[in-house]
Amino acid sequence: MVEQQLDSVFHALSDPTRRRMLARLSEGARSIGDLATPLDMSFAGASKHVRVLEKAGLVRRHVVGRTHWCHLEGLRLKEARDWIDRYERFWTGRLDILEGLLRADADKQTEEPT
Repeated sequence: MVEQQLDSVFHALSDPTRRRMLARLSEGARSIGDLATPLDMSFAGASKHVRVLEKAGLVRRHVVGRTHWCHLEGLRLKEARDWIDRYERFWTGRLDILEGLLRADADKQTEEPT
């Protein structure tokens, strides 16, 4: 289940238009029209992107009258960040080992007479 959720989150984040929408939503709730305007797209086009974000759990939408308001949902972003953090720790550990080996090699070379 978590893997499927991550798949939909990373799919949603793979599109630059949706990332721009999320950036705007990080500043506060926006209507779909507000999200569409700076991207020079139609309400229908923006709504399709919002549906992908909703499916991924990144956005929550509610309707007031004829206005569709969108709010950023942080939980799925946190789960994606947690997944990425595991690999950051892996690579940081590997790079620390490499740094230690390179320093040891450099120290060894400075100790040997030429």
